[in-house]
Amino acid sequence: MEREYGEFFESTENTTEERNRIEAGTLYLVASPIGNLADISERAVKVLSECSFVAAEDTRVTAKLMSYLSLNKPFIPYHEHNKRSAGEEIVRRLKSGESCALVTDAGTPGISDPGSDITALCIESGISVTAVPGPCAAVNALILSGFDTSSFIFEGFLPEKKKDAHSLLTELKTERRTMIFYSSPHDLRKVLEIFSEFFGKGRRIALCREMTKLNEEVLRGTIDEMLSYYTEHVPRGEFVVVISGDKDNDSAFWRDMSIFEHVLFYEDNGYGRMDAMKAAASDRGVAKNVIYKAMIESDSNER
Repeated sequence: MEREYGEFFESTENTTEERNRIEAGTLYLVASPIGNLADISERAVKVLSECSFVAAEDTRVTAKLMSYLSLNKPFIPYHEHNKRSAGEEIVRRLKSGESCALVTDAGTPGISDPGSDITALCIESGISVTAVPGPCAAVNALILSGFDTSSFIFEGFLPEKKKDAHSLLTELKTERRTMIFYSSPHDLRKVLEIFSEFFGKGRRIALCREMTKLNEEVLRGTIDEMLSYYTEHVPRGEFVVVISGDKDNDSAFWRDMSIFEHVLFYEDNGYGRMDAMKAAASDRGVAKNVIYKAMIESDSNER
């Protein structure tokens, strides 16, 4: 087995250059830092330095990144307001044999930006698309929130129309998975007021801003507490808002149950012991071994 692993790593080292080669006629979705420029990956730098041109959501923002990397490449603006004409231009150039690195202002292209549109257009046109993974504000905030990460949904920015926003949140009132939203600073108070109306003042929430930067801040508490805080403080920076699922709300059916009673509830509804413990762990947002230990203690106390 040791010899086989050795052969594997030797093979990997010999093909690294070939696997990372920049291919003609390919769209590269390049994740860029969400704050700390040192988070740029080695592969991202290679793609940005060797591609034919860079498609950027805001060329001024991307120019700062390229300057930091001491790179100079032709830019083409690609954003929500020009995505149709710019998309056609990108496809034309890719079909002619050029390669393109698509970057957003920060994070992973295609997440709450028109990167998904050019990706779909290239796929429809038979153009190769690949991703250079890296930072993503939504995922970064999720793991910082302290909420259940085993299952979650990403909604991005709330719809601008009040009717559409209310329709969406009505559907999400009983959502059991952790929810992730984006908010601009000038919309934050209004967003928190809407969340309070639909999810309740006591729902747990985490507000993340300036992530990976020197002044990174993660505030955790109830929606009411966050609303009170930002009534007295001016919101600054872009926010990722993480909301615990309905299972963490005070109205959850198991809130007044002991862990033993919680597991027993599922067993009474036809679950086997292991599946019942897994379901209880998911409800409470804890690891299954926490439930297991509590059940052992309950059995010991009964003896």
